[in-house]
Amino acid sequence: MNLSAIARLLISTGIIILLLGLLLLAFSKLGLGFRLPGDIYIKKGNYSFYFPVVTCIVISLILTFILNFISRR
Repeated sequence: MNLSAIARLLISTGIIILLLGLLLLAFSKLGLGFRLPGDIYIKKGNYSFYFPVVTCIVISLILTFILNFISRR
C-alpha cells in the first residue's frame, strides 16, 4: 500500500467519523435519544446502570446494511 492510498483511507475515515458525529449531534438536538424499549436501566439510590442492548442491535443492523451497500458498489 503506497502513501497516497493510506492518505485517501485516512481522509475517508475522517469524513465518515465527522458525518456520524453530525448525525448523533442532530439526534441529540432533536431530543431523539437512544433509550429504546428493551435497554437495561437500573437505578438504586446514587447508583445507576445503563446497558443499551436493543440500541446496540439497531445500530449494528443499520451499519451492516450501510456497509453491505457500500461494498457491493
